[in-house]
Amino acid sequence: MEQERHRYGKSTDLPSHEVTEGPERAPHRAMFRAMGYDDADFSEPMVGIANPAADITPCNVHLDDVAEAAIAGVEQADGMPIEFGTITISDAISMGTEGMKASLISREVIADSVELVAFGERMDALVTVAGCDKNLPGMMMAAIRTDLPSVFLYGGSILPGEHEGREVTVQNVFEGVGAVASDDMSEPELAELEHDACPGAGSCGGMFTANTMASISEALGLAPLGSASAPAESDGRYDIARRAGEIALDAVRNDRTPSSILSKASFENAIAVQVAMGGSTNAVLHLLALAAEAGIDLSIEEFDAISRRTPKIVNLQPGGTRVMKDLHDIGGVPVVVRRLLSAGLLHGDAMTVTGRTVAAEIEQLDLPAEGSIDADFLRPVSDPFTEEGAIKILKGNLAPDGAVLKATGDDAFHHQGPARVFETEEDAMAYVQEGGIESGDTIVIRNEGPRGGPGMREMLGVTAAVVGQGHEDDVALLTDGRFSGATRGPMIGHVAPEAFVGGPIAAIEDGDTITIDIPDRTIDVDCSDAELDRRRDAIDTPEPAYASGVLAKYGMAFDSAANGAVTNPWAKRE
Repeated sequence: MEQERHRYGKSTDLPSHEVTEGPERAPHRAMFRAMGYDDADFSEPMVGIANPAADITPCNVHLDDVAEAAIAGVEQADGMPIEFGTITISDAISMGTEGMKASLISREVIADSVELVAFGERMDALVTVAGCDKNLPGMMMAAIRTDLPSVFLYGGSILPGEHEGREVTVQNVFEGVGAVASDDMSEPELAELEHDACPGAGSCGGMFTANTMASISEALGLAPLGSASAPAESDGRYDIARRAGEIALDAVRNDRTPSSILSKASFENAIAVQVAMGGSTNAVLHLLALAAEAGIDLSIEEFDAISRRTPKIVNLQPGGTRVMKDLHDIGGVPVVVRRLLSAGLLHGDAMTVTGRTVAAEIEQLDLPAEGSIDADFLRPVSDPFTEEGAIKILKGNLAPDGAVLKATGDDAFHHQGPARVFETEEDAMAYVQEGGIESGDTIVIRNEGPRGGPGMREMLGVTAAVVGQGHEDDVALLTDGRFSGATRGPMIGHVAPEAFVGGPIAAIEDGDTITIDIPDRTIDVDCSDAELDRRRDAIDTPEPAYASGVLAKYGMAFDSAANGAVTNPWAKRE
């Protein structure tokens, strides 16, 4: 069923006309007047400012100020701003707990809630503000669903902390937990690092999920080029917010909606930027979901094809040591886009929210000359950090529908070792912290998929503990759950089909030999298909982890990770 699209040119065609015009709408206007709106406002486009501000995470704690700047931009451009709220979950604070199961669900709740408000209140346009990880895809999904003129507005990343003369982030603290367990760091040293790592407001500073999705929002064309990298606590962030409000009104006047911006080329550009910048594995999940919402055919295999032809030219944390603020200081995401464009690795004719193409928008920006950029974390396409991009899609008898790896080390990585199988993240974490892992192990964590978890928990606690104990290169981990963008090392997630629906990962036993080969893009267990089938037939059909409440509801609705773990029934399904 084709989704109905909004189309309007004159002011009387705006959706808000249904609640602001005519004598029969006097009661509606009376309600607006109670909030301080007047006749002048009623004649202007109604722009919703979706704001997930909260005191629950530094990513979102400042978003009221960001939203206020966007409101000022709307007012300056003769619009009627209406701010409304939605939820957020702090991934970093819920990490390693049962509460992390709420994270991916929050993506769906954010999209649903913004869509409902925009639909129910007859909004004409949206500025969607986002901070913590799932805010970003949730807001973009809502914009795509409503197909209202929309501008995506990132809240900006945290400034790096300083510890013993080096830049640090929360990633270093998570890895410090593993270092303490292996006696490579003392508890007082960890406490000092804890105090230094997060100096203020903003999303986690490395090329983790929030900064990855913010960078991708530029490549998709849903956010203006140059809008992702300004720190949360900077004048530049508020200038960007004001401009977002102004662009929203220009989009209304020119009927510039997500459906007129997004194309297959937009998504190919987004993937190229993701893999060139060493972006989070979570972007695979979210881009698949965004494409499904937009009705654009995108498969998990295309991530690998684009990664094979797109070199990695940026090296921020977790693979490197620098953070988003360092990229901002040399021109931000547009300097990466410019290099990829010059090398023919992006579609320059893809449209953006400003009404200009990617190539034209790059020409409009005041970027530093190529020859003046001197940064150890950014390389030319001709001399990349690696010849291929960071994202690898692996397949084999263990993951017939695919699994996702972000390479932060050797692109020629090959691993073969015995499986150490755990039914939950907590069991695996206890094993790691007790010093159980040995060189060559393959840690398998299952029943953490979108339906089995439910919610597909991120496992930065486990992966960071493994790395913190000195096993970044000689211990692999695979799961039907997810990883934080801060995860590094041979950590393979999104194994599909997941254990809960009878995927082969459900049949793995302790001691099975698992082989991972990045060059060949394979992940296999040394069992015949017949043996795997025999084992799976012997497993009782699992009961859902929750019988009621929001986790039960969304757990039943989630699709496979290979399709973006969507819950929208009109999104693409097999």
